Amino acid sequence: MKTTRGVSRQIIEAVTSWPEVEAGPGRRGELSFKIGAREIGHLHGDQAAHFNFPKDVWTELHDEGRIVEHPVFPGKVGPAARRIEGPADVEDVIALMRLNYDRVVARHGLPTRAARG
Repeated sequence: MKTTRGVSRQIIEAVTSWPEVEAGPGRRGELSFKIGAREIGHLHGDQAAHFNFPKDVWTELHDEGRIVEHPVFPGKVGPAARRIEGPADVEDVIALMRLNYDRVVARHGLPTRAARG
């Protein structure tokens, strides 16, 4: 694996290469990835990623062992977490962000210039 700093950098570079994705500070110190006003996930340093999924998607991902319950919302279906401990985790965090990206774009389309401000 690359240096610890390289873990988040790999995710940032991959996710921000998709059309209209922007990365920036969130409300609680996390690094948030958004399409317009819609967050597709966020990073807590190089250790964890957090997401929100529809209940059916969350259940499938949880059953596959790809996500766990969000630590702030134990027992709640929707909010999710993924530890980042190795290269396979980095790849899957990117894939999970892409899953949310594709869902947002399919449902809402890409934001227009006027919508971005």
